[in-house]
Amino acid sequence: VERTKLLLVVLGVAATAAVTAAAGPIAFVALAAPQIARRLTGRGTSVDLAGSALVGALLLLGADIAAQHAVPGVVLPTGAVTVCVGGAYLLVLLVRESRRGR
Repeated sequence: VERTKLLLVVLGVAATAAVTAAAGPIAFVALAAPQIARRLTGRGTSVDLAGSALVGALLLLGADIAAQHAVPGVVLPTGAVTVCVGGAYLLVLLVRESRRGR
């Protein structure tokens, strides 16, 4: 069972890396937004798709605003902010789920 869990985690990380490599770091928003929307609206609601779209749009808007105003006189790439926020959130989810599974 532990070996299977490890294999699934490695496959998930590889899939995330492949998506990010293909679509760029903004893909982290597409991975994190549904998880955040589900936490806000509850599991199995009829607003999953609309909630995910709204959360994704707000995350990207927030990341763009943060990228433009984080360092005075310098505009950071929006993708750099989404990597930090989305990657950190997905890492927290991974740790939380692995602890829950034990």
